[in-house]
Amino acid sequence: MMLPGIVFLIIFNYVPMVGISIAFQDYNPTKGFFGSEWVGLRYFKFMLELPDTATVVRNTLIIAGLKILFGFLVPILFALLLNEVRQTLVKRMVQTMVYFPHFLSWVILGGILIDILSMQGGAVNQILSWFSVDPIFFLGDPQWFRAVLISTDVWKEFGFSTIIYLAALSGINPQLYEAAVIDGANRWKQTLNITIPGILPVAVLMATLSIGGILNAGFDQIFNLYNALVYDTGDIIDTYVYRIGLVDAQYSLATAVGLFKSVVSLILISVSYALAYRFANYRIF
Repeated sequence: MMLPGIVFLIIFNYVPMVGISIAFQDYNPTKGFFGSEWVGLRYFKFMLELPDTATVVRNTLIIAGLKILFGFLVPILFALLLNEVRQTLVKRMVQTMVYFPHFLSWVILGGILIDILSMQGGAVNQILSWFSVDPIFFLGDPQWFRAVLISTDVWKEFGFSTIIYLAALSGINPQLYEAAVIDGANRWKQTLNITIPGILPVAVLMATLSIGGILNAGFDQIFNLYNALVYDTGDIIDTYVYRIGLVDAQYSLATAVGLFKSVVSLILISVSYALAYRFANYRIF
């Protein structure tokens, strides 16, 4: 029964890896893999000398790092607040509402956000005008673009992580709270001494596993929202590879940049897995 899955894995995951050879060739589509000249590490050296490389690596680390930070803290805080709601129906309605954006693609959300954040008739700028604030070009101002990326990414995904923490909260023994009430502990002390330690292993696991995605700043989101005005602060490795590879037809250079990112990501994933195993006893096998 595993044969179809193995065949699917080989065809779509391992066979395409032959394309990595382009990074070591002066690739010419008319000559193909076997006819193109081998140039060794030329494009890797060229990549490191490009001024854009430092910019896109810096942008990737900053954007991905802030997404991981806020994507880690917001679900915990929201789960703690939602756990205090005693009305089950209200709790489930709120949970469904915050979870819903997770199912929408960035293609759809990108179109919605472009309309909402527009300078001409956008809902956000109209609200700001009520307070005599000048219109802000959110998607064209480099100073605002990162804030838009991080806030919208957290809004889209924090509902999914909240469910994980709510599941962890439901696993805490209720007798611990009853004993705390008898000892005179208020809700704040119960949260500090019972709730937070109860979800700490899950939080450590989520934090350590997220390290592996430090170079995945979100191609879908940025590709649908960015433009040439915000390249200085919004261009990441993935969008840079897309532009030089498919737009500028520099296939070898784009493959070298993508391979560099994959190698670094593999190292980070290995480190995060080792940390998850050590601090949260998480293991795949």
